Amino acid sequence: MTTDLLIPDHAHNMRILGHSDQGGRADGIQVMVSGGYAYVGHVFSNGFSVIDVRDPKAPKCVKHIPQPGNTWSQHVQTHGDILIVNNMRNMLDAHEYYKGSIGNKIDVVALEKDFAAGIRVYDIADRANPREIGFLEIPGLGVHRVYWDGGDWAYLSALPPGFTDDILMIVDFRNPAKPQVVSQLWLPGMNKAAGETQSWHPDRRYALHHAIVKGDLACGAWRDGGVTLIDVADRYNPKILSHDNLCPPFAGHTHNTLPLPGRGLMFVVEEALFDHCGDGVKRNWVYDIREPGNPVTISSTPIPDDADYVAKGGQFGPHNVHENRSEGYQSEGLMFVSYQNAGVRVFDISDPFRPDEVAACVPPAPKKLMDPTPNRPLVIDTVDVFVDKQGLVYATDMNAGLYIMEMEGL
Repeated sequence: MTTDLLIPDHAHNMRILGHSDQGGRADGIQVMVSGGYAYVGHVFSNGFSVIDVRDPKAPKCVKHIPQPGNTWSQHVQTHGDILIVNNMRNMLDAHEYYKGSIGNKIDVVALEKDFAAGIRVYDIADRANPREIGFLEIPGLGVHRVYWDGGDWAYLSALPPGFTDDILMIVDFRNPAKPQVVSQLWLPGMNKAAGETQSWHPDRRYALHHAIVKGDLACGAWRDGGVTLIDVADRYNPKILSHDNLCPPFAGHTHNTLPLPGRGLMFVVEEALFDHCGDGVKRNWVYDIREPGNPVTISSTPIPDDADYVAKGGQFGPHNVHENRSEGYQSEGLMFVSYQNAGVRVFDISDPFRPDEVAACVPPAPKKLMDPTPNRPLVIDTVDVFVDKQGLVYATDMNAGLYIMEMEGL
């Protein structure tokens, strides 16, 4: 690791402690940290990597575990001694993937089965050596993302045959070696096999990115379809309590919906998709959800302005938020957001009507690109963030590997 990789382009109340190129597979999407090891899903390099982060100043890649060919496995979940990895068809053409409903453009039944679709389950009792113990096959395009924070139930977004795009599937996870789907839920208009017709513009993509679940409340992010609050007390029969969509007039593509149950709030992140804000300015929103049947937006976070990030190149805007996982740092006041070419941003929402940015760290440009797309700019693309119980911040990049950061006073 060269020292210049530890010198940020911009920092406020944060510093970089360490960096890993993930064994030469520097593309990373979701990161989870458990027992001194980070698990990073890849989007270009296939599979996932295991990184020893017990010394945050000198992280070491110890293993790469490939997945079947032509298969995305960019999203991971850990709790205790279990790791879950998504499997879905590789969908690298972003314009094809993000504009309009995938199920209207691809016949998922007729797809050549040259990829894996479902979730793989690993035993990580030996943290450095994950051992596969189960696979749940999901017919269709596969599983995009999973939410599981321990317990009996896992929540998947997946595109099965007959639907326009990804829907919610609830999985009985009491036996991790043999998970079973017990129910499905979708927005009205998505079940074309049942004769439903969509009411949204064909360029909009109504699809569940994922749902974050706290207790019996699931908050769903439906990309251009907005947000839903879902009662999952009966996992066999989930019910939508409310549906709100700010798109249009705002730019859409809701990506994260984090409930903050102690305060009756929800923190919502929209994903920036195209360079130079080509798909509009994306925002983070604060919702009042004290009445789950009537969620109300009450504020948005300030947009980083310490540099001209629109002109910088690449994608400028939020992507993911640290999801207050039970084995990580938990706060209903500080929101840690990956901001693509603007690094990691920390927002204080103690006053939910006036959020304030209180810390930031923008790593330097990568030495080279992992992204094979022609003519990509050589800039960072910080896509995920995880904060451990000690307050260390782990941020992944599409091209630059894993950064470990520290926030002052945390």
